Amino acid sequence: ILITVDPEIPVPPKHYGGIERIVDMLARGLAARGHDVQLLCNPDSDAAVHLVPYAGSRSDSLRDTMLNAYQLWKHVHEEPVDIIHSFGRLAYLLPVLRLPIPKIQSYQRHVTARSVQWGNRLAMGTLTFTACSEYCAGTGRHAGGRWTAISNGVPMSKYAFSPSVPENAPLVFLGRVERIKGAHTAIKVALQTGKRLIIAGNRASEGPEADYFESEIAPHCCNDTQITYIGPVTDVQKTDLLGSAAALLFPIEWEEPFGIVMAEALACGTPVVAFNRGAVPEVVAHGTTGFLCSSAEDMVAAVSKIPKISRLCCRLSCEERFSADVIVNRYEELYRMRRATVREGRL
Repeated sequence: ILITVDPEIPVPPKHYGGIERIVDMLARGLAARGHDVQLLCNPDSDAAVHLVPYAGSRSDSLRDTMLNAYQLWKHVHEEPVDIIHSFGRLAYLLPVLRLPIPKIQSYQRHVTARSVQWGNRLAMGTLTFTACSEYCAGTGRHAGGRWTAISNGVPMSKYAFSPSVPENAPLVFLGRVERIKGAHTAIKVALQTGKRLIIAGNRASEGPEADYFESEIAPHCCNDTQITYIGPVTDVQKTDLLGSAAALLFPIEWEEPFGIVMAEALACGTPVVAFNRGAVPEVVAHGTTGFLCSSAEDMVAAVSKIPKISRLCCRLSCEERFSADVIVNRYEELYRMRRATVREGRL
């Protein structure tokens, strides 16, 4: 099984890198089941599979994209490959699209219809598309092709379950500190409820998002111990942070393709209070594992109801729907189906 990912971030990532975490989980899970897994990736990766470092380091560079596409083609012609699974740019598959090898293109973000159309046409039935949610798959199905929704997942053993937290446990915002992620709304909710808020995640150092941080986030973090910004966190720090939180706030201002941090919070037993956009209702069960909201005012009201949510129910829900075993099972079954279909010519 040859898996590809974009070259910028190592697998697994040190800090930011939701897609790379998914790839790491899948690659390790498949290898643990006895599959020979090869991974085309950033040279600093240390996933416990056969690593093939990329020559090009930037997916937005035409030169690097051509280098990496050639490298994939060369590897396929030098090593036995039964299936190719791409989490990176579809362009990397261009040299091998016409080969009679089943190929999976997985989308973790909104789908570009044009690339789906040309990829599907060139592959002549050997290419299958997956998306991380039914919502995300819906953005691609209109472009044609064969689509399957397979959720993102989390390795449950890495997330310690916290069955209870103190009454004064903080709210947490975890993600890129950008306007569309809604940290400013999380601050508003914290101020109106009187709850402490810890903000964790990468911030921009220049451009409009840097201005956003300086004008709408930083002023609340300077002299106010109620609101704290702690910067990016490691996986260990993230688990501790989520596990000690009263709830994760997820006040997004865009149509979220999945939102892996919500599943990570549930794995720790932490409820999620989120805006009902994109794939959010596929992750959060309203009134059972958190609350779906349409405004900051809804979030304020939901925060008062957090004690009614069973943290054990949050954990079990994640285990049943988003555990690594569940997700690896689904991909493994897809591989079997596509290999049989391509081998028998039933394209």
